[in-house]
Amino acid sequence: MTATRVRKTLMHAVLAVGLASSLQGCGLLLLGGAAGGTLMAVDRRTLGAQTEDREIQIKALSRIGNALPDTAHVNLTVYNRRVLLTGEVPDEVAKQKAESIVRDIINVSSIANELAVQPASSFSSRTSDTYISSKVQAALVGSRDISSNYYKWTTERGIVYLMGLVTVDEGNRGADVVSRVTGVKQVVKLFQYVKPEDAKSLVATPASGASAASAPAAEQPTGATVGEVPPAGVSVQPLDQQPPAPVSNSAIKPGNPKAPN
Repeated sequence: MTATRVRKTLMHAVLAVGLASSLQGCGLLLLGGAAGGTLMAVDRRTLGAQTEDREIQIKALSRIGNALPDTAHVNLTVYNRRVLLTGEVPDEVAKQKAESIVRDIINVSSIANELAVQPASSFSSRTSDTYISSKVQAALVGSRDISSNYYKWTTERGIVYLMGLVTVDEGNRGADVVSRVTGVKQVVKLFQYVKPEDAKSLVATPASGASAASAPAAEQPTGATVGEVPPAGVSVQPLDQQPPAPVSNSAIKPGNPKAPN
């Protein structure tokens, strides 16, 4: 094992320990990668799903770090058993290998492989992504029309990926807010959509017996209008005076067939 690989493995181990310990004592916590996060004060995932998401992230980071070449830069974001892969890999083989590793992890329901086949991003690019993510947080928290706690995000090369259990309207509004943040080149929606009448029952509480199976199944709307964003100025006031970045949807592939839907 090379010195770089050893450092990478140790880094993942430290991340896993820090993530697990920090979750035990915080009421409001910003989670995610170096350039991502989610606000956890009110989380629509069940407590069981939140625990499984942490386990998936720890296992996937460790296995990918050991299996891929040192030239790969892979970030992993998990929400409600859905896994998003972002970053850069040297070739298509490495991209598919990363996806295969995640697919073999128990409880993974679906995967969005957004890895780019290109040289790893620079330190300055990653620093910029972290700064953009902080502005995304400020924009979502500052919006009066949506609850920032329903979203999880990560930024890669100026592209912001949004996850969460939201209604179609909440998804559109959140994407619209983020698209107006300075520095955002594109917004990609990876939401699980729920019916408005079901959304109120999706707030996790410390009640005994809460489990991953207690949440109603997410509705997956179909049709070309599902991913559309309301016209500029309809839903929210822009945080920054700039044209909104383009918004798109990303394909979600089924994950581990043994995982619950």
